[in-house]
Amino acid sequence: YEAIKQQYRPEVPEYFNFARDVLDRWTEVEKEGKKSKNPALWWVDGAGEEVRWSFEELGVLSRKVANVLSDACSLQRGDRVILILPRIPEWWLVNVACMRTGTVLIPGTQQLTAKDILHRLQKSKAKCIITDDSVAPAVDSVGTECQSLKFKLLVSECHREGWLNFKDLLKNAPSDHHCVTTKCQDPMAIYFTSGTTGSPKMTEHSHSSYGIGLTVSGRYWLDLTSSDIFWNTSDTGWAKSAWSSIFSPWIQGACVFVHKMPHFDPIIVFESLSRFPITVFCSAPTAYRMFVQHKLSSYTFKSLRHCVSAGEPINPEVMEEWKAQTGLDIHEGYGQTETVLICGNFKGMKIKPGSMGKPSPGYDVKIIDENSNILAPGKEGDIAIRVKPARSLFLFTCYADDPEKTEATIRGDFYVTGDRGIMDEEGYFWFVGRADDVINSAGYRIGPFEVESALVEHPAVVEAAVVSSPDPIRGEVVKAFVVLTSDYASHDPEKIMKELQDHVKKVTAPYKYPRKMEFVQQLPKTISGKIRRNELRQKEWRK
Repeated sequence: YEAIKQQYRPEVPEYFNFARDVLDRWTEVEKEGKKSKNPALWWVDGAGEEVRWSFEELGVLSRKVANVLSDACSLQRGDRVILILPRIPEWWLVNVACMRTGTVLIPGTQQLTAKDILHRLQKSKAKCIITDDSVAPAVDSVGTECQSLKFKLLVSECHREGWLNFKDLLKNAPSDHHCVTTKCQDPMAIYFTSGTTGSPKMTEHSHSSYGIGLTVSGRYWLDLTSSDIFWNTSDTGWAKSAWSSIFSPWIQGACVFVHKMPHFDPIIVFESLSRFPITVFCSAPTAYRMFVQHKLSSYTFKSLRHCVSAGEPINPEVMEEWKAQTGLDIHEGYGQTETVLICGNFKGMKIKPGSMGKPSPGYDVKIIDENSNILAPGKEGDIAIRVKPARSLFLFTCYADDPEKTEATIRGDFYVTGDRGIMDEEGYFWFVGRADDVINSAGYRIGPFEVESALVEHPAVVEAAVVSSPDPIRGEVVKAFVVLTSDYASHDPEKIMKELQDHVKKVTAPYKYPRKMEFVQQLPKTISGKIRRNELRQKEWRK
């Protein structure tokens, strides 16, 4: 870790464009025969169809798409483009084409409703939307309310009235395109935050923030080289797809592996890890919790050497079970849509299960109090990144069109993440909870994650969410919403509740045990898979 900190000296030039300065450079390395034969993108649909593109082929096709955007859609540099596609190769082409044209990409998930799409179109004033047959009707239902929307591109074999057909245009587009010159701080993309609280904000990133800032992820956290084949299971609408399905692997010249997988299925994951030579794998904690419910000994992941997790904290018992069954550690990382990797369990570091690891060499990360004072090890406070006297270029630029919300993230010399944490004596960071998730019961402060981890350790529990619930004596108490395994679903609820309460008292401080418990079929989650504790909490306090 100390060596990584010494080595990491990123250069941020005045002008930077990821398509030209990184992807086209790998094309040259490929042509010179100085790179492994791995493709840049390897896509499978699970039904026998595969796409393998070299960096050169990715370059040719993305230039054609750039011409579609510039010519057929008359888009100018700085115009905003909403992209809502599943995991299909065209999603990657549009990402790169937007960089080449200087247009600002706004990705969205297939799960967005017509109301969500309307909010995004109106707030962003996007001129163009690119989607498929499944989302086009929702766009048409709100399109008349969006004055800025001029072009609708349909990625489909079919045609639709009022839409340009992407595949027809791509086929006929020329492959010569001159990449625009972009300054490193010019806007590159806008990500609507997943909105665990309030309506989603437009988080703007520059060409350098992800394009250079994610070097630390690719090289030191994901431990990628140009010989690796890397699979990240994220939904295309989430910033994590930018992190780990575009920038981090391609900075390193690694192959991005993609399985179309319309619905998340652990069996498809196990079969793919067994069948394909995937060396590095990234998935969300929710997915790993599902994985360890299965017997993994019937599969052999012969090429897999490195596993990572991000998005929310991963429970220590899930890490232990995964290691027991696969022999591999899970290297947890912590970041936000607004940042690149803030903390991580980097290669060569001792892993402390439950810890987010140590700060990324790209940031000066501290635990601070409400007056911006840096707290001593062991003290709980706000996780923050120093931005004065110099703000890192690897942070988001702003919440687009919202200077007040942008300014509200700064306290003293720090950008405040909104997460609570503790740093231990060895410099490892531990997540306590979102600032508004922490429970204060009879003067005791209780972080939900620790209680959730204790519950998940019990064989009856698949997953759990812990929130505050009103109490006439203590002010608020811990309430757990619990999803039971199928083996325990038919048990007497009173008995299983008592058993789980006793279990929590044993594995963590007794005052933290959930005094209330509700058994549910599933937990409410954001479209990126994070548990919506605020929704559960509001439900409790409205009763």
